[in-house]
Amino acid sequence: GCNPLAQTGRSKLQNQRAALNQQILKAVRMRTGAENLLKAATNHKVREQVRLELSFVNSDLQMLKEELEGLNISVGVYQSTEETFTIPLIPLGLKETKDVDFSVVLKDFILEHYSEDSYLYEDEIADLMDLRQACRTPSRDEAGVELLMSYFLQLGFVESRFFPPTRQMGILFTWYDSLTGVPVSQQNLLLEKASILFNIGALYTQIGTRCNRQTQAGLEGAMDAFQKAAGVLNYLKETFTHTPSYDMSPAMLSVLVKMMLVQAQETVFEKICLPGIQNEFFMLVKVAQEAAKVGEVYQQLHAAMSQAPVKENIPYSWASVACVKAHHYGALAHYFVATLLIDHQLKPGTDEDHQEKCLSQLYDHMPEGLTPLATLKNANQRRHLGKSHLRKAIAHHEESVRGVSLCKKLRNIELLQEVLSVAHQRSQLKYTQHQEDDDLMNLIDVPDIISKTEREVEITVPQFSTVTATDFFRKLGPLSVFSANKRWTPPRSIHFTVEEGDLGFTLRGNSPVQVHFLDPYCAAALAGAKEGDYIVSIQNVDCKWLTVSEVMKLLKSFGEDDIEMKVVSLLDSTSSMVRLTPLVVNSKVG
Repeated sequence: GCNPLAQTGRSKLQNQRAALNQQILKAVRMRTGAENLLKAATNHKVREQVRLELSFVNSDLQMLKEELEGLNISVGVYQSTEETFTIPLIPLGLKETKDVDFSVVLKDFILEHYSEDSYLYEDEIADLMDLRQACRTPSRDEAGVELLMSYFLQLGFVESRFFPPTRQMGILFTWYDSLTGVPVSQQNLLLEKASILFNIGALYTQIGTRCNRQTQAGLEGAMDAFQKAAGVLNYLKETFTHTPSYDMSPAMLSVLVKMMLVQAQETVFEKICLPGIQNEFFMLVKVAQEAAKVGEVYQQLHAAMSQAPVKENIPYSWASVACVKAHHYGALAHYFVATLLIDHQLKPGTDEDHQEKCLSQLYDHMPEGLTPLATLKNANQRRHLGKSHLRKAIAHHEESVRGVSLCKKLRNIELLQEVLSVAHQRSQLKYTQHQEDDDLMNLIDVPDIISKTEREVEITVPQFSTVTATDFFRKLGPLSVFSANKRWTPPRSIHFTVEEGDLGFTLRGNSPVQVHFLDPYCAAALAGAKEGDYIVSIQNVDCKWLTVSEVMKLLKSFGEDDIEMKVVSLLDSTSSMVRLTPLVVNSKVG
C-alpha cells in the first residue's frame, strides 16, 4: 500500500473521512443514549432536558453528515492533473476500517483444530495482517487493485481454514459506511470480504476520474475503469445479499452500478468529440444523438436516485449532478440539431435521401405540419425548426445552471460552472444571430431527440483469476481435507517395519495420501493404523502435500529400518474417504 503518512490530496481527504467517521460514531452513541434515557425517564423536567439535548445531538449529527457529503463530492482531488475543460466525474471514497488482530484467535485455532504448534505460523499470520494494513491505503492504479484483489482471495483461504460455519471466531470486523459514516461491526468474515469488494469498485472509480480525458487513451482508460467498477459493485450486489452497511445494500448498489455505467457512457461521447466536431450534416446528427443518449441515461440515474429508500442516504450533490448533466447533455443534443438545420442548406448534388432518412430518425414524429424532405428543401422551415431547437437548448441550459445554483456543494466546483456557462453562451449567441421579433409567438415546441450510440457500455465482470494469490497457510495441508469444517483425531504415531518388502497396505488418493487395503495382521495395523487414515508425516518429513508415488518413494528409502508414520482420521465417517478416482499403489516396496 501507499505510505499512509504521505500528504497527497487524496490521503488528506481519506484522513478527513476517518476523523469524521469517529465524530459521527460518537454522535450516534450520544443519540442512542439520549433516546434510551428519554424512554426510561418519568420526571417531566428530566424528559424536557433530554429532549433538548437530543435536538442538539441530532443537529450536530446532521452537520457531520453534511461534511461527509462534502468529501463525497470533492471531485477535484481525484481528477486528472492535466489542464482540462471537461465536466468532473464522481468517484467513490474508500470505506474506512479499524485495526484487526488475527494472531491470538488463529494461533489458538491452529493448536486446537489442526493440532500443530502455532508458533510455526507466526510469520504467516504477520503476513496476513500486513496485507490487510496495506489494503487501507492502496495506490490509485492497477497495482492497488491487484493488492485489494489478492487480499480478497486470501480471505477465501482464511475463511476455509479458520472460520467454521457453525461457530463465531471472536474476531470483530468494523467498517464505516462510506456515505453516512455510521460504523458496522460483525464477527463475520463476509463483512470484511464485502467491504474489500466495495473498495475495489471505489478504487476503479478513482482510477477512472484520474485518467487524462484529453487523449483517446485516457478516455479509453476511464471508460474501462468505470465499466470495471460497475462489474465489481454488481458482483458485490449479487454475491453478498445481506450486508448490514447501507452503502452496500442492494438498492444502493443498483444505483451505484448505474452511476458508473452512465459515467462510462459520458466518456463515449467525449471520445467522439475529442478530435473536434466538424460542422457537417451527418456528423452533427451522430453527435446530437450521442448527446441525447448521455442526457437520457443521466435522467434515468436521477430518477433512480430520487426513489426511496435510496434518496434518504444518497448525497444530495450526486443527485444534483445527475440532474444538471441530464439537462446539459439534452441542451447539447438540441444545439447540434439546430446547427445542422440552420447551417446546412440542401444543395444540388446533395444526398437528399440520406439526409431525409437521418432527419426522420431524429424524432419519434416530426413536428405537426412538417415532413422531413419538405423541411430540408425549405430554408425558412429549416431555420424556423432550428431556432425552436435552440430555444429548447437554452431552456435546458438554464435548468442546468439553476441546478448548480441550488446546491451549495456544486457552487464550489468552478470547472463545472465554467463548462455549463460556455455551452449556454454558445447556444444563446447562435439564437441571437437568427432571432426575429415574432419568434416568441411562432416557434414550435420541438419533440425530444431519439438517443443513439455507437458504443453501448456494459458491465465488465471482475476477473479474479488474473490475480495470483498463494494461500499463506498452505503448509497446514490441502484445503480439500485440512479445513475448518472438518474434524480429525489428533495425529497418531505408528511405529512399524517393512517385512520382506511388504508394507501390509496400499496407498491411494491425491495429496494427502490415504492408507488403503490394510492387512489387519501387518505391523502397521498392529501399531494402530486404520484404513482411510491420512498420512501427515513420515520420520518427521511433512507428507501432507506429497503424492502417492512420492510417499511410496519415501517409505522405500528406509528399507527395513523402523519407521515412524503420523496419521490422522476424519471424525466424520461420511467424509473420511476422498471421493476421487483412486490411484492405488501396490504395497510391495521392493
